[in-house]
Amino acid sequence: MDAFYDLLARPVSTTKITNSIPDRSKVELSVLRLDKIDRMISGNKYFKLKYNLAEARDKNYESILTFGGAFSNHIVATAAAGKIAGLHTIGIIRGEKMTPLNPSLSFAESCGMQLHFISRSDYRKKNESGYLHFLKNRFGDCFIIPEGGANKNGIRGCAEILNYCNKDFDVVCCSCGTGTMLAGIILSLNPGQKAIGFSALKNGTFLNTEIEKFLTDFNFSGNKNYEIKTEYHFGGYGKINDSLVSFFKKFLRENSIVLDLVYTSKMLFGVFDLIEKNYFKPNTKILAIHSGGVQGNEGFKI
Repeated sequence: MDAFYDLLARPVSTTKITNSIPDRSKVELSVLRLDKIDRMISGNKYFKLKYNLAEARDKNYESILTFGGAFSNHIVATAAAGKIAGLHTIGIIRGEKMTPLNPSLSFAESCGMQLHFISRSDYRKKNESGYLHFLKNRFGDCFIIPEGGANKNGIRGCAEILNYCNKDFDVVCCSCGTGTMLAGIILSLNPGQKAIGFSALKNGTFLNTEIEKFLTDFNFSGNKNYEIKTEYHFGGYGKINDSLVSFFKKFLRENSIVLDLVYTSKMLFGVFDLIEKNYFKPNTKILAIHSGGVQGNEGFKI
């Protein structure tokens, strides 16, 4: 178990982005390199799993069960973390089994994860108590982590992300899938700082409700120091187009940083677009979080 926590023993770097767009707008943009924590347990996945694994250990569970799609970063990270922590892992995978397994699922299986494929209609029941009871009957008494680590443990872990950087910034930007990371960031902001979440999903306005629920669970009574941008989804979850791919390649060429196409590329595209539209005042210091998940790029042919 200690080997999992040792992943953050090495410093997390912050890279200042040199580019004509932020330079021209007189704003400072830096990227928090959470992707460097570990290739498979990367980015916010480490923080979402940290306290979930701790609770599973403290309650003497031997197995962890969680959910995800065929190229899920969360599935990959849970499988890798479970192997390090000495816990059996079970992955409930959305959709039919395709053989041979893709690289993400093949890696998860190589870590000892037991993969179980279910229909999309059944997958929609993943948060229903009756279905969770069914899974426990099927797989035994296991510790269940929601898809994406979206629970109080996940938020508690994400509230520690900003401890790994210099907090001298005005705005922190991150991508949003479940809203777990954004909720943690909001809880950890200093007075006067603001968070902006960029939805990677189409019709992401629902995230406002999810964030409110998460913050209520933590009795948050601070200012509404955040907003969610919903116009940078590029067609929806896992969808990309030529504009996004072009940005991804240009960013890699100019900064030697590999982004992931599902989340961080969309977020940074949005950040650059807002900078170019003078959304941020001159001298604003922006911190963008690289939430890892680069392994998921193998699901795209670019």
